[in-house]
Amino acid sequence: MSVIRLIYTQVPADQADVAIANWKQHCAPLMIKQPGCLSEKLLHSTQEPGEFISYSEWDSEASIQGYLKSRDHQEIKRHNQSIKGASVETKLYTLVQ
Repeated sequence: MSVIRLIYTQVPADQADVAIANWKQHCAPLMIKQPGCLSEKLLHSTQEPGEFISYSEWDSEASIQGYLKSRDHQEIKRHNQSIKGASVETKLYTLVQ
């Protein structure tokens, strides 16, 4: 069964375009090439300009743990640190069938 990883992110409204560009240019390309990453999408709130959800689907929690130990994860964290005032919360879910 796949695991859904949601990263809830809030950035200052004036940093929304920076966050989107960062995801498109740096984060998504690195995420989708990770072993076990089945998909990676970014959701942008229609009501709050600085609110985002990174939605990724993985084949297992073991694949997520492997990614978290990777150089690519460190690179993504480095790129995200350039967005001042961001808050991040990560949660894992399984699909109810």
